[in-house]
Amino acid sequence: MKKAHLLLFSVLTLLVIVGCGQDEANNSDTDSENKKAVTENNSEESKDVYFKENEAKLNDLKLKITKTKVIPAGKTGNEHGEKPIFAIWYKATNLSEKDIDPITAWMAVFEAVQDNNPNSVNKLEVAGLPDDRFLDSQLETIKQNGTVENAVAYELDDLKTPVTLIATQGVGGDKLGKQSYNIK
Repeated sequence: MKKAHLLLFSVLTLLVIVGCGQDEANNSDTDSENKKAVTENNSEESKDVYFKENEAKLNDLKLKITKTKVIPAGKTGNEHGEKPIFAIWYKATNLSEKDIDPITAWMAVFEAVQDNNPNSVNKLEVAGLPDDRFLDSQLETIKQNGTVENAVAYELDDLKTPVTLIATQGVGGDKLGKQSYNIK
């Protein structure tokens, strides 16, 4: 099972890197305009792209977090895990004509950190899919202006330190914002 997850994650990472390279080449003028707008006015309301109030908005997509939950190892949604997970349910909306699927969109935008190490950044590992409803749909292409639901999970290193989601404009892109979630 872990090998299947690792293979899926590797394929998704490759797709994200390839997609981001094409996106940067096609949207360099748009990115420059967005950076200029952000520089000229620091008000979050004036930004075209952002991450606030559980929503990340980029030029091509929008991701809205609808629910979070800690699932202990061995429980429904984390049956095969050895660590507790932080599960996130979200809606992904394709705002472009590009081929976008919900899981690749998430992986291109977010990374999860648990700041429990004084000496280094503790990026959390992606865990197995926490909701079987999305087994068949997580890699399906979202139609332009269409919205689909999905879920993702990260392995927790402790049950006290909040999880911080950091959103960027694609892999290696400009930081859009961050939000911390308490572990309950």
